Amino acid sequence: MKTFSSISDFVSDKKVVVTLGTFDGVHIGHQMIIKKIVDAAQRTEAESLVLTFFPHPRMVLKQDNSIQLLNTLEEKRELLEALNLDNLVVQKFDYEFSQLTAEEFVKEVLVEKFNISKIIIGYDHRFGKNRTADFKDLERFGKQYGFEVEEISAQEIDHVSISSTKIRTALDEGAISLANEYLGYEYYFSGVVVHGKKLGRQLGFPTANISVSETYKLIPKYGVYIVKSYIDGEWVKGMMSVGVNPTFEGHPYTIEVNYLDWDGDLYDKQLKIVILDRIRDEAKFESLDALVEQLKDDERCTRNFFTTYEEQSITIY
Repeated sequence: MKTFSSISDFVSDKKVVVTLGTFDGVHIGHQMIIKKIVDAAQRTEAESLVLTFFPHPRMVLKQDNSIQLLNTLEEKRELLEALNLDNLVVQKFDYEFSQLTAEEFVKEVLVEKFNISKIIIGYDHRFGKNRTADFKDLERFGKQYGFEVEEISAQEIDHVSISSTKIRTALDEGAISLANEYLGYEYYFSGVVVHGKKLGRQLGFPTANISVSETYKLIPKYGVYIVKSYIDGEWVKGMMSVGVNPTFEGHPYTIEVNYLDWDGDLYDKQLKIVILDRIRDEAKFESLDALVEQLKDDERCTRNFFTTYEEQSITIY
């Protein structure tokens, strides 16, 4: 897959089948759309292309920096590449770009730059300045400029019944199994292992403290989770704590992973944490002994989970 950092950078000598959107999560609804453009491009000896945007339009138009996203740009690239997409164009979304009228966008971007043969888009998609244009406008432009327009019907979208907002809500509530079902793959994030206070080591459960540099990346609700990571050529099972560890007063927010049956130096390593299930809420314990007993229960729960664990059918990490 070829990746371009702006519309102006894109170049191809072939016709292009296009879809566009933020595609946050690249969930099963998005995957259906990508499969359609990939299949359509292969049938016509064209190339498939996704046009996406960063920052998220809400961050620019509504000055909303509180929004948490399901994917970093690199994760989105990985997920789309795994779906056999030919081209990914990541356009910086700023005020100037938001002022393009619908016809300017169609003529200057889709027709003149992308050499579009077909666009596949949801029935409810809106585009152009102030999002004033809709699917009927796109059909009219298609007739005017000579490209095909295919609608993804309400029935198809309702059949999938997925949205990035639903997935964010599920993760915020700790509903990992539901989120993973909606995504069609197991939710994951990446971070660097940094030095912590080594409290876990004192309890007999040493942890890797994970620092995530992308502040917009959504981390699930405080609690304890079952995870896995690919370390030194093998999948390693683990249990992860997200939160402030209230048993220890004044403990800062941390993401900590205790890896089972694995020992080694992980400091400064970049790890991908794949979240499989949730064990429990974060809790404050009356004593360290009580905390240790709970951690032992968490470990038993984690080991039991892996005795019946089957990897998601779509694995993209």
